[in-house]
Amino acid sequence: MKKESIQESVQNEIMELSQKKRKDMGSQERSRLLYLKLYQKAKQDKDYRFYVLYDKIFLDYVLEHSYRKCKSKGGSPGIDGMTFEAVEKYGRDRFLSEIKEELRTRTYKPQAVKRVWIEKESGGQRPLGIPTIRDRVVQRACLTVVEPIFEADFDESSHGFRPKRSAKTAITEIKENLKKGMHDVYDADLSKYFDTIPHDKLMVALRERIADPRVLHLIKLWLKAPIAEEDGRFTGGRKNSKGTPQGGVISPLLANIYMNLLDRIVRKADGYFARQGIKMIRYADDFILMGQHIGQGALEKVYGYLERMELTINKEKSKMVKAKESPFDFLGFTVRYDKSIIYKGSRFWNILPKPQSQKKIRQKINAKLKKIGHYKAEDVVKELNPIIRGWTNNYRIEGVSYTQVAFKKLNDYMRKRIGRFYNRKSQRKSRLHGQEAYELLTKKYGLVVPYVNSGIRPVNAQR
Repeated sequence: MKKESIQESVQNEIMELSQKKRKDMGSQERSRLLYLKLYQKAKQDKDYRFYVLYDKIFLDYVLEHSYRKCKSKGGSPGIDGMTFEAVEKYGRDRFLSEIKEELRTRTYKPQAVKRVWIEKESGGQRPLGIPTIRDRVVQRACLTVVEPIFEADFDESSHGFRPKRSAKTAITEIKENLKKGMHDVYDADLSKYFDTIPHDKLMVALRERIADPRVLHLIKLWLKAPIAEEDGRFTGGRKNSKGTPQGGVISPLLANIYMNLLDRIVRKADGYFARQGIKMIRYADDFILMGQHIGQGALEKVYGYLERMELTINKEKSKMVKAKESPFDFLGFTVRYDKSIIYKGSRFWNILPKPQSQKKIRQKINAKLKKIGHYKAEDVVKELNPIIRGWTNNYRIEGVSYTQVAFKKLNDYMRKRIGRFYNRKSQRKSRLHGQEAYELLTKKYGLVVPYVNSGIRPVNAQR
């Protein structure tokens, strides 16, 4: 059977949704139809610039759907301290009506972004900006209108923060390239990408597709929004000429739009990189180059293009790897060319969770157990299951990754850690004290089991 193209799929979905009456469609379906029509128009006409977009951002169904999406993501309150519970108490319809009026009259002004710092897996801290719920809703509404236009232009090599793309699709493409003999890998690291995106050049990239000055002004307001630091200081503001805070709803799209400038150069059909057989796989600001041979000339060209974009490669953290000789890490995975224990004399591309990722999930489980020391067994399971399920789902890629060893290690750790967790509760006479607590939690209360031996092959066969 012939595989349906993306354009055919979009057209079929548009036809299906268009057959419904408006009164029978919810905010999600109506927003989806708008999204698809914008995508289709942008895809059909590569040079078309959209002149009338702003009014679509404050359509009732777009704002309602945006609010629902933001609420489903949860997250901490912004600088105003308002939570979703507070919004519901205030009145969601009233809240959205006020946002709509501000946008309609063009009196909307974003509030300062609250800065927090989160731990990086590689050590150190990463800045995260938390907008208010009000600003998140408006950004999400703008995303609904702007994203499909640029999504039509993005390359398949870009996997981060895009519909139906993820770290899994990036790793799958990497394995396919390795099988094709593209064993030279340049693992690039950009220095503080989100903080260094130049506003003027980003706006030039936006104007390639958007001619509505009201939308461009709205985006500029978010770029210029002040940052409320943890010590009470305010930084950024109107004088700020670089950066888009990580944590903003629209920030990943803006980051992708700017990096798409590099994507276009590398993927150009008759360009230098195509002639050299070099491809790029990118996830937001993380990217690698792959080819049968990557010479210094190719790297110098990349450095030059990034310099013109006012971005900087961290040459200390970036490195060239011969993948058949040395492993490399990307997006939390380690890629190795390993000997097979099952088939003697043969090798395979072994893709597995990297050691730091395995350590991080153990630390996360340990920290959670320390916080829920007095919880009932069923509540302990409710707290742990999303953590375990999320981590295992992230690394399990059918036919691509090999997770048996890592998942068994996690399984063994949980058995021991949960055993200690309940054995220390002797003074509180826990029902699970002195018992096989892990087995009880998995069999009786539904704790997710990371590893189950199928009996088909030994777990150490993939080492």
